[in-house]
Amino acid sequence: MRRPNLAGRHLRLPALRLLSLTALAVGSLALAGCDSTRDALGITKKSPDEFVVVTKAPLVLPPEFGLRPPEPGAARPQEVPARDRAAAAFGGASTDAAGQITPLSRTGGPNATARSAGEQALLQQARAGNVDPDIRRKVNDEFTQLAERDSRFVDRLMFWQGPTEPGLAIDPAKEAQRLRENAATGKPLSAGTIPTIKRRERGPLEGIF
Repeated sequence: MRRPNLAGRHLRLPALRLLSLTALAVGSLALAGCDSTRDALGITKKSPDEFVVVTKAPLVLPPEFGLRPPEPGAARPQEVPARDRAAAAFGGASTDAAGQITPLSRTGGPNATARSAGEQALLQQARAGNVDPDIRRKVNDEFTQLAERDSRFVDRLMFWQGPTEPGLAIDPAKEAQRLRENAATGKPLSAGTIPTIKRRERGPLEGIF
């Protein structure tokens, strides 16, 4: 009766254990490299976006108590839009003590209230008071010209052959044969009917392919 090879079995067990540990380590590294796994485990550091952080307007006592009750989900009247806050930060509007923003008028110059000397110097260097009221139309006209120029260049690449105008054209082979026959028979060159070819109007995609 043969005895079981216990030495070989003991050698195979550490090898299997080492292989299992290696596979587990590789799998852990692969999972740690995934963004979703890093977010789920809290490894990725997420700092607040300074452009998304909003501020709540302070609570104030209403001037009268006959106001209508607030509606759930409606915007608060004290909330100032981010666009107006940005305009006030760059000198395009003024903010009063209650947090209300007076936007820049369309006809007047920049509002110079509640501005420091440095802000006024910065706006003067940036020529904020010399803004062309028709600047939007001029910019749109410039972009329209660029778009038309690009379209003409593309048309030249695609439609490099000029369009063939429909009409009548002389058939060169038949015309040469007519002239030879007139010369052989002694007839004048203008005798006979000039053979022509009627050109049909081509389709819009016929000259491309």
